[in-house]
Amino acid sequence: MKISDREKEVLYLIAYEHTTNEIAAKLYLSTHTVISHRKNLLWKMDVRNVAGLVRKGFERGLIDLKLQS
Repeated sequence: MKISDREKEVLYLIAYEHTTNEIAAKLYLSTHTVISHRKNLLWKMDVRNVAGLVRKGFERGLIDLKLQS
């Protein structure tokens, strides 16, 4: 399943402990949209929770270990 560029951005921010409200503000999205992206990521990556999402994100190379800005 293909992960969109926006979903990758949301995934990166989740991995670096940003809250839904922080992600929404940083990406100029509504909190509802961020929640929808998270749900889509959970489904696409076939995981049950955010911990699994982050683990699979690192395993698949979707999350870079670069310093957070």
